[in-house]
Amino acid sequence: MDKVISVSLGEIALKGLNRKYFEDELISRIKENLKDIGYERIYKEQGKFYIEAQEKDFDMIIYRLKKIFGLVYISPCIRIDKNMGKIEEASIQMIGEKLSNENIKTFKVVTKRIDKSFPIKSPDVSKEIGAVILKEYDDLKVDVHNPDIYLYIDIKENCYVYIDKIRGYGGLPVGTNGHGLLLLSGGIDSPVAGFMMAKRGVKISVVHFHSYPFTSERAEEKVKKLAKILSLYTGPIKFYSVNILEIQKELNSKCPEDEMTILSRRFMMRISERIANKNHINALITGENLGQVASQTIEGISVINAVVNIPILRPLIGFDKVDIIDLAKEIETYETSILPYEDCCTLFLPKHPVTRPKLENIEKSEGNIDIERLIENALKTMKIYDIL
Repeated sequence: MDKVISVSLGEIALKGLNRKYFEDELISRIKENLKDIGYERIYKEQGKFYIEAQEKDFDMIIYRLKKIFGLVYISPCIRIDKNMGKIEEASIQMIGEKLSNENIKTFKVVTKRIDKSFPIKSPDVSKEIGAVILKEYDDLKVDVHNPDIYLYIDIKENCYVYIDKIRGYGGLPVGTNGHGLLLLSGGIDSPVAGFMMAKRGVKISVVHFHSYPFTSERAEEKVKKLAKILSLYTGPIKFYSVNILEIQKELNSKCPEDEMTILSRRFMMRISERIANKNHINALITGENLGQVASQTIEGISVINAVVNIPILRPLIGFDKVDIIDLAKEIETYETSILPYEDCCTLFLPKHPVTRPKLENIEKSEGNIDIERLIENALKTMKIYDIL
């Protein structure tokens, strides 16, 4: 009798002929996330993966596994041979460990007999184990409708007994669904947007726009910290840092004040597209949320879209702000996002920004400036970091 950790797959289990590709990517992510903790073996058995490791490391391993997209449940299990005596012994032990930490009054046994050669059918295993537990623990009762805990028994090549099913995020392994360049500000929304797209299997790189020395180095360090937190879910991140102060000064002196936000945003998209094309990145990702600020109206988004040919993904477009904040807290970016360091979007902020810009007016304003020169100058001074 020994203990292992089982991981249950989500959407990957529904994949067809390319399922092995997704499983291999998932295993790579598990190995990468656990390499500094250590484990003995990872193996697959009839629909689940199992991790052999030192029991003292289980808590940290489970913490790391929860950040890997593609997993829906994580369970510490007792692994035993397929015989009823061993199953009874493991079930008593598992229930006893649970009772020592929690106030449990009712339970239900759920058996899955995947190996049909096992002579006792699932309902009969559940009944027999339930009777053994009732005899061992006088204060417990069976509740088949709403029990305090479920005791799960999976009968496969081996037999696995477990209680906890710790939720993962599901989704798809990072890197199985293209590569996106996240426009990462210091705010609440963009880190959450990066998390959401990584959950759908997108590898994440980051571009951050700043206006140093009008914005401080501490402001950029804040954004690097956000990228570091994201990397716990996404793996290593390439971080592109671009100074757009020259662009903002030019726009401020030669273009209408109320168009400043839209014009700046279009420059960010142009520069991001250049970075993406050079680095074989498939799409841009933003934290834009419909109606949240003046530039995020349908008209504003349409004008911003018009300046690039690359897809722009906006996973938060229909979210309520409170839902974004809740998710930011869950993924632990919120406290960093609200640190009071300025970002480039606060510079030259118009008092009354245009909310329904017309493309012809914006393009007319851009005719007053040398767009190509400004983009080239920004890219020449760009700095690149590796967030590990």
